Amino acid sequence: MRRPIPRSIRLLPCVLAACTTAPSVPPPAEPTHGHAHEAQSASIANHAVGVQNAALAALLQRHWEDRLATRPRLATSLGDHRYDGELADNSRAGIAARRVADRAFVEQAKAIRGLDDDDETTRRLFVRMLEDDLDRAVCRFEEWSLSPRGNPITEFNFLADLHRVIDFEDAQLLVHRYEKAQGYIDNVTDHLRRGVKAGLFANGESTRRVLAMVDKQLKQPVTEWPMYAPANVERPAWTRLQRAGFRSGLEDALAKGVKPALERYRDFIKTEILPRARGDDAPGLSPLPFAGPCYEARIRAYTTLPKTARQIHETGLREIARVNRQMQALGKKLFGTDDLAAIVKRLRTDRELYFDSAEAIEAKAEASLAKARAAIASYFGILPQAQCAVARIPEYSAPYTTTAYYRPAEPNGARPGRYFINVYAPETRPRFEMEVLSFHESIPGHHLQIAISQERSALPAFRRHMGMTAFVEGWALYTEQLADEMGLYTGDLDRMGMHSFEAWRAARLVVDTGLHTMGWSRDRAKRFMLEHTALAPNNIDNEVDRYIVWPGQAVAYKTGQLEIWRLRRDAERRLNDRFDLKGFHDAVLGRGAVSLPILEKQVETWVRSIASRRR
Repeated sequence: MRRPIPRSIRLLPCVLAACTTAPSVPPPAEPTHGHAHEAQSASIANHAVGVQNAALAALLQRHWEDRLATRPRLATSLGDHRYDGELADNSRAGIAARRVADRAFVEQAKAIRGLDDDDETTRRLFVRMLEDDLDRAVCRFEEWSLSPRGNPITEFNFLADLHRVIDFEDAQLLVHRYEKAQGYIDNVTDHLRRGVKAGLFANGESTRRVLAMVDKQLKQPVTEWPMYAPANVERPAWTRLQRAGFRSGLEDALAKGVKPALERYRDFIKTEILPRARGDDAPGLSPLPFAGPCYEARIRAYTTLPKTARQIHETGLREIARVNRQMQALGKKLFGTDDLAAIVKRLRTDRELYFDSAEAIEAKAEASLAKARAAIASYFGILPQAQCAVARIPEYSAPYTTTAYYRPAEPNGARPGRYFINVYAPETRPRFEMEVLSFHESIPGHHLQIAISQERSALPAFRRHMGMTAFVEGWALYTEQLADEMGLYTGDLDRMGMHSFEAWRAARLVVDTGLHTMGWSRDRAKRFMLEHTALAPNNIDNEVDRYIVWPGQAVAYKTGQLEIWRLRRDAERRLNDRFDLKGFHDAVLGRGAVSLPILEKQVETWVRSIASRRR
């Protein structure tokens, strides 16, 4: 069931039939790993599946309905099309209203009594999720942060991919969304204006990157924008008037609304922010007045553990030393030297170790995914039903973003999970990294874990579709070494890629905390990664920018991985020959992407159940 289309949209075909020119048809989102076309009636869907307590079930039902209504693009991505013509209210009042609602949900959840163990786990996760969202308010991100990964260009270009156009009604609703984008983008600019008045500014390099993205797109005709791409698709089942109406309506919305709003956004950044942007000597949170509380809140949200920045930094230094020793040992075997600098130099400068075309990158990614898909049944009892496909990162963002990312399958099966690879400048993309990258992003990493979570039909909606970063990213990093156990790496050079990737994640612990609590410069962060990993310099440049604009997120990977390995080693020691790797993996994955303390409890329950069985 869909929300009724506004009258101005419904009348568009009639208006076109009577005239020759189409008339005009009279908000910041975080990057996420997160997404259908069969419409569902979410008003009758049970979003509290598996919850026994009636009060908690009713609360979860109300919350998920509220979340879908206030986050229309999330609803679209999950196959609920009631809000397909809408965008979130990203005004100051809209953001404040969501926070008030979330605080009320937290208080109501805390007041419920008499829960069994399963319901208590669900309540703890629910409260944690909302409190983490509320705690980020101290950072005031919308007032100052500029990110090449999350801005009006990336958001609204991706909307054209997220909002699938099958029939004419879909097209009308997409046009309506783009008509509303003008107000959304102006709200983003207004938030930044408030930040400027308060003396809050982004760092200079991230500011320049965002400006480059916006300027590049504004120089193109709107009919060449990714936002316009759905209108270029041949739709033989539609009438001529419908096709013409969609094209003219979408072009009008972009040319008369989105483009002027982007120009205002660009001009404000260029004139009011860029001249006063923070320098590369201290680009992290450190110079901001709320740096301490903000970073503490982000660490708490991303790790789900009571860790301090100093503890995380020291863990990173220990881990980078350990992994570098592994790189040295393998380098001796591969290159005849155990000098880390020489090994890293060889990996960066030997052109034979790099791709020569986008097609070669894509082919290697496909082959790696196929190899992993064929092997998983021997290591996992629970297998995902959703398929995974390789896709290219869009050209508009490829120069400014990381080497790959994953977007989940649509829950109704309308689209598979997608492993996006960066094929920009293929001569800078190492061959020895492609297997480990593929295993992390697809199978047995993100795709396997997230698809299994989405398919847990006995869990409430927020547990199926949301998740804790330390679990999600910790799992994917754990599987990089698991892939070696599974025999998935082709040879020692590919294993060197595995070690370099683990060094990369260990370096994140050092660099992220250095940037945001120790006043590290951008150059210092880059130098540390250049010395301790084999990542290509362009990848390091984009990675450091990512850590600067996304405080704390990068520390989740190693934190989660270390905890999963700790739980596995403990289970192996206690169960000895009764330890079953399939069973362990199912115990980890079978209840969604939980917090690390709850994961520990989950695994402990599994271990005790195995230990109590008679031989």
